[in-house]
Amino acid sequence: MTNEESTSKKFDLEERTSRFAEQIIVFAKQIPETTITKPLIVQLVKSGTSIAANYCEADDAESRADFKHKIGICKKESRETKHWVRILSIAVPELRDKIQILWEEARQLNLIFNSINNKLK
Repeated sequence: MTNEESTSKKFDLEERTSRFAEQIIVFAKQIPETTITKPLIVQLVKSGTSIAANYCEADDAESRADFKHKIGICKKESRETKHWVRILSIAVPELRDKIQILWEEARQLNLIFNSINNKLK
């Protein structure tokens, strides 16, 4: 693999967001379902998997405005995912180690989408 291919794979945002969505699903299956956690799981899965779906949409945007709109959704969904992960750390403290990893990735994705969004202004 050439250095260019390595860099390309390292910064493949579609792959990164898809892997994050997969991690969210795997994590959600580990959360014990209670009256408190059930709605939190649903919200986490919706926002955490939406990031990748909206990035795919942005990648195929029909216009600059469409791209900006979809990136804005990615930004919002990554921030929302940080919120649900934080709330789950209180609801399921025994999973805090895994939660911290997901929170950090959601934070990094949010920073990336904020940066992209700011460059589009």
